[in-house]
Amino acid sequence: MGRTYIVEETVGQYLSNINLQGKAFVSGLLIGQCSSQKDYIILATRTPPKEEQNENLKHQQKAKLDNLDEEWATEHANQVSRMLPGGLLVLGVFIITTLEMGNDFQNALRRLVFAMEKSMNKRRLWNFTEEEISERVTLHICSSTKKIFCRTYDIHDPKSSAKPADWKYQNGLSTSWLSLECIVHINIHIPLSTTSVSYTLEKNTKNGLARWAKQIENGVYLINGQVKDEDGDLLEGQKKSRGNVQATSHSFDVRVLTQLLLNSDHRSTATVQICSGSVNLKGAVKCRAYIHSNKPKVKDAVQAMKRDILNTVADRCEMLFEDLLLNEIPEKKDSEKEFHILPHRVFVPIPGSTVMLCDYKFGDESAEEMRDHFIEMLDHMIQIEDLEIAEEINTACMSYSVNTEASLDNTDDEQPKQPIKATVILKIQQNIGVIAAVAVAVLAAGISFHYFSD
Repeated sequence: MGRTYIVEETVGQYLSNINLQGKAFVSGLLIGQCSSQKDYIILATRTPPKEEQNENLKHQQKAKLDNLDEEWATEHANQVSRMLPGGLLVLGVFIITTLEMGNDFQNALRRLVFAMEKSMNKRRLWNFTEEEISERVTLHICSSTKKIFCRTYDIHDPKSSAKPADWKYQNGLSTSWLSLECIVHINIHIPLSTTSVSYTLEKNTKNGLARWAKQIENGVYLINGQVKDEDGDLLEGQKKSRGNVQATSHSFDVRVLTQLLLNSDHRSTATVQICSGSVNLKGAVKCRAYIHSNKPKVKDAVQAMKRDILNTVADRCEMLFEDLLLNEIPEKKDSEKEFHILPHRVFVPIPGSTVMLCDYKFGDESAEEMRDHFIEMLDHMIQIEDLEIAEEINTACMSYSVNTEASLDNTDDEQPKQPIKATVILKIQQNIGVIAAVAVAVLAAGISFHYFSD
């Protein structure tokens, strides 16, 4: 028996309202959450057309689905995945065609699903567990007959064949989600080893973040001030009415405690290495994660929060490096420090939903630019007044130095000694239109990027 996809009714309305406008097909992304029993789809967004595609409608009308621009669609998936809080993923693709087509379009969709997942996975600081659902969905809709063909592929099996799946609409699905919020303070020191001089700054930083990611993965997570059994029900003790939680928009406060304990079973792996410089990331980030309210487990909520923390930090670093390259920042000299402001996180609600998506804003970007980027990537109208800037200043410092010694340990000696209040989603995103918004700033200091040299 195949998987079942429970789909928000507004997604069906969105898909039915897409006008092909003379094109042979329109494709896009399906966004939602996996669970052991069924998957939930709460948003669909078409892939923006290229300018040259708009100029060649007659050619497109005769095009085959094998001409689907895999690279363009994959880049759209990368952009959108950076806008998703913890718990949400790009679960697959949809395509709307003028005619019912045979194996040619299924082969094209299959290639696209695998290409997207491979590209998005390269950016992550975490890996899927063996217990997680590895199936991704392809939805084909014929605009003339209105027939729907729903199939899944196992992304962990390159040779997997299509399996049939059920596609069922449900009203009000996007309102029955639980949110988790946390603020995480970070102070990450990343030495740049002279032995890895051939690595780019971006690659060195990602390797350094991987060490920090282990601390986040192994941390203790308090939910509303309590340590809960990971196999327990997240809603245990919550009031229910007619079998459902009364407040479907209920929010949980999460705090992250990372450990510095060393004992006889945990030996230090401190080493000394010669460095050419270092990168310091300092500040605080606000994280959010969402879990559907159908029998949510504590371990699923904690996992969603961990991934948001990791995603939002990594994404901001990646965006900063892209910005430096784009603006051709001059080469650094020896014994020079550089301070850079990392992009702020901005949240915006999905229309008619309790779930919020996010984007990232550099200081010189306007609210109008942010709104336009949301609309371009998600194909849904939003209002400027709905933009919520989650943090104040986030900064990064980079420095180059010659023969600087640095001590590396499997525990970060610069880690804050106080318990940390966390609500973080770590994700760095390439933003072609990130926005600055005048909104109420929520708790958060800044993340700074420091690059030092002596």
